[in-house]
Amino acid sequence: MNKKNIFKFISTVGIVVFFILLIPPIIGFFYGEDVTVYIFSILFCLSLNIVIFYFLKNHQLSLSIKDSIISVNLVWLLLGTGGAIPFVLHVDASFADAFFESISGFTTTGSTIFSDIEALPHSILFHRALTHWLGGMGIIVLGIGLLPLLNPHGSLSLFKAESTGISIEKISPKIKDTATRLWTIYLIFTLANFILLMVFGMNWFDALAHALSTISTGGFSTKNNSLGFFDNNAILWVTIFFMYISSLNFISHIRFFQGDKKAYFHEEVKGLTAMLILLSLSLAIVHYSSSNDSFYEALTHASFTIVSVATTTGFATLNYETWGNVAVMIVFVAMLSGGNTGSTSGGIKSIRHIIFLKNIFFEIKRSLRPDTISSIFIDNKKVSNATIRSVFGFLSLFAMTVFITMAYLYARGYDEMSSLSTAISMVGNIGPGFGLTGPAENYSFFTWYDKIVLSFAMIIGRLECYTVFIIFSLSFWKKF
Repeated sequence: MNKKNIFKFISTVGIVVFFILLIPPIIGFFYGEDVTVYIFSILFCLSLNIVIFYFLKNHQLSLSIKDSIISVNLVWLLLGTGGAIPFVLHVDASFADAFFESISGFTTTGSTIFSDIEALPHSILFHRALTHWLGGMGIIVLGIGLLPLLNPHGSLSLFKAESTGISIEKISPKIKDTATRLWTIYLIFTLANFILLMVFGMNWFDALAHALSTISTGGFSTKNNSLGFFDNNAILWVTIFFMYISSLNFISHIRFFQGDKKAYFHEEVKGLTAMLILLSLSLAIVHYSSSNDSFYEALTHASFTIVSVATTTGFATLNYETWGNVAVMIVFVAMLSGGNTGSTSGGIKSIRHIIFLKNIFFEIKRSLRPDTISSIFIDNKKVSNATIRSVFGFLSLFAMTVFITMAYLYARGYDEMSSLSTAISMVGNIGPGFGLTGPAENYSFFTWYDKIVLSFAMIIGRLECYTVFIIFSLSFWKKF
């Protein structure tokens, strides 16, 4: 392990992130808020990273796999801590509350400890949304896109360590060029979402904050009732659209803008789209049959709920827990979905579901016809045994992490549904659960040590388990 490599990388990412985090106090100053302590705290963090980088400026950065994985784990902890400082100093939150809110922001989980969001200063509201936006595409990808000093092997190892999904597919020979294109698309989507929200009635501040939270599939809102506050179907459908496209592989978006007409004709996109339509229609029928809403209203709120939960965004319009047990079951299925690989969504990812189901049918077929020679194919390409093992390994780690988190919460005295749904929500970076953590609730009632445990569950889920658990392996420290 090369400590200079790790410190130089973390300080470089810290410089970029804390420089961007100077924007919220500027907005607070615009609204007449006292942001003196806030801005000095961010400047302190920025200066600290600049000093570390300065002392290491002549060090040639060359990240090994071990350095990359350690850096990825540390950068989320340190940025979570740095992002917590404004909550502590500006709104008098405890460190555990602030750390939970910061980690929830950077991991794009969207769970909050604040009971009255509308009472928060504009600077803090924007800070929350900006942590979503920075974490959405990935702090490490941001660093790679802006750091030409990284060598190709170091960049690629970092990209693999942090990026979600089964594998990383490069668009250009240089990984930093790919990261730059990803962020360009990210900016375009954010700007388009912002403009459309303003066109349909939001003021500029709410529109920008919600655009940052939507494109990152985060879920932090500026209102206590989330997007239900606006009571505007046009705003809901705009948000549904942008949550959906943000849950698709951003590599596909790049190819589409490069003129590839078949950029979205992949099994993963088709599978996710079909699932969203099926669940939305099912929930709409359930809601329509048990309410006085028109079918269009029921479809609007049902589609918003399913897309929000399945893409792990976590916005809400109505309390779907009041729609009955069948509705809760449908939403629960959506919680276990997740978007595409290479998207800003958390969760299991739809490609893993496809491979899992295809492997089950493959094993059934092979048990009936042992002599049959067959393989699993995705988009007419054979799926390797290593990929299948990786999928089942991830599913095992995901289930284990959920079980441990659930067992902890249940042992603490929380009911079964609240414990299970909260565990899935934290590890899947979804936001709302059921029961005590339902869409109409928040996470303020948890004790400080509960919030720390849940914060680590969010980090493990954001890094898709492997990157965290591997550091506890003796072979990792011996091999690399």
